[in-house]
Amino acid sequence: MSAVPDRRAVRRQATVEEILAAALGLMERDGVAGMSLSAVARAVGMKPPSLYEYFPSKNALYDALFEQGATSLRTAVRVAANHPAHASDPIESLTAGTSAYVRWSLENRVTAQLLMWRPVPGFEPSENAYAPSLGLVADLATLLGAAVETGRLAPAAASSDALLLLTCVISGVVSQQMANEPLAGTQSGRYARLLEPAVNMWLRYYAS
Repeated sequence: MSAVPDRRAVRRQATVEEILAAALGLMERDGVAGMSLSAVARAVGMKPPSLYEYFPSKNALYDALFEQGATSLRTAVRVAANHPAHASDPIESLTAGTSAYVRWSLENRVTAQLLMWRPVPGFEPSENAYAPSLGLVADLATLLGAAVETGRLAPAAASSDALLLLTCVISGVVSQQMANEPLAGTQSGRYARLLEPAVNMWLRYYAS
C-alpha cells in the first residue's frame, strides 16, 4: 500500500518551489547578488517573517538554489551521456555530456552564474548543496576511466589534471558565451559553437 502524501508537506514543498522560482526571476532582473528576501517575499505574497520560516537567511535561499541547479545540471549531463545511441562509446558519451552541459548553462544563465562564478560575496554552498557538483565531476571521471580502459584515450586522460583541464574547457566556453553574448544560444553563439573543436583538441592531446 503506497503512503498517502502529507498535505502539509505537499503544500510546503509547493511554496518552496514558488519561492525559488521568484528568487530566480528577481536574480535575472536585478543580478544574482541583487536578490533580496523582502523582494522575494513580496513576489510570492508573503510578509518577510513568513518567508523566514522557509529560508532563515539569504544564504540559505542561495544554498537551495545552488543545490537545485547543480542537481538539474548533473541530470541533464547524465541523460545526454547515457543516451542509448552512444552509451556504449565513452568518447561519444563524453562529447554528448559536454554539449548538454553548455546547453543547460545557456538555458539557465542565472543559475549557471551561481554555480560557476562567485557572484555573491560571502556565499559558499553547503556540503549537501555542493554534492551534486562533486557527483558530476565523478561522472566525468568515470567516462574518462572507461575511455582509458577501452584504449580510446591514453592513461594520462584519467588523471586529476586531465579532468581539471576538461572542466576548464567546458566552463571556459560557457563563461565566455555568457559574458560576451548572454542572449545567444548554443548554435548561434560565437563561443558556444567552439565547444566541439575545443573538446576535440583536448581529446587529441590525450589520444592513445
